[in-house]
Amino acid sequence: MSISIRAAGISFVDVLTAGGGYQVKPPVPFIPGSECAGVVTAVGDDVSGLAVGDRVVGSGWGGMFAEAVNLPAQTVRKMPVALSFAEAAVFPVSYATAWHALVDRAKLQADETLLVLGAGGATGYAAVQIGKYLGARVIGSASSDAKRALATAGGADAVVDARGDDWRDQVKAANDGKGVDVVFDPVGGDATDPAFRSLGWNGRHLVIGFPGGIAALRTNLPLLKGASLVGVDIRQFGLFEPEKSEANRDAVFALAAEGKLRPAIAQSYRIEDFRTAMEDAATGKSAGRIVLAMD
Repeated sequence: MSISIRAAGISFVDVLTAGGGYQVKPPVPFIPGSECAGVVTAVGDDVSGLAVGDRVVGSGWGGMFAEAVNLPAQTVRKMPVALSFAEAAVFPVSYATAWHALVDRAKLQADETLLVLGAGGATGYAAVQIGKYLGARVIGSASSDAKRALATAGGADAVVDARGDDWRDQVKAANDGKGVDVVFDPVGGDATDPAFRSLGWNGRHLVIGFPGGIAALRTNLPLLKGASLVGVDIRQFGLFEPEKSEANRDAVFALAAEGKLRPAIAQSYRIEDFRTAMEDAATGKSAGRIVLAMD
């Protein structure tokens, strides 16, 4: 299937992969970009359900920082009608990841408390919205006023300053002095240990990523709290459980079509300015997503 790309999202994984710093290293030469939105320009004879002219989103391992791409039909879906091309381009991976983490891995329940690290980032903002949809009390942790404001706009019940010396006290105060039930951690590094210590009994700490570095956790902590450290790998989930992965995407796409899930765009760059766009994404300072626009 051929797609005329209108917008492509830039994630931190795209930046790492392009720089050779990700755990999966594609052979070079290599075109970065793992998610896009655009218009179908051609379909194969065996493709059903999609036609020339359809607005779609696609995902894959590279090739999206371009004006056109060929993708297998199974990696392409019709765009949720409520989203723009820019919003749709950054929707599938972040929201599928957050859904898999909270629903499958954490089994987050209504009225539980969810602490989201990096709440102004890609998967963090998705987790805030999905956590609220699932009925949880959501505490967003972010490093700037703009990111905390974004988390609040996404539905967070309370926000805390990720850089505050009293961070654990802020989290405890935001949850009426109790430990939280679930931590959504796409940050890693120095943030992981205090976040795990903020869990209550039977808490679950979700490891989404570690741009802040790979943390070391004392193994007595899970024992004392009856808590779990839970890995979340959306790529391998799709490989090992493809049917469940597709069902999850059905769920988040349906919610997006209803206007219940919507990513936030921080900045849109022309494709000619992809280097500046990737530098912006690499800093992690923007509140919301960075997008390349092709037209």
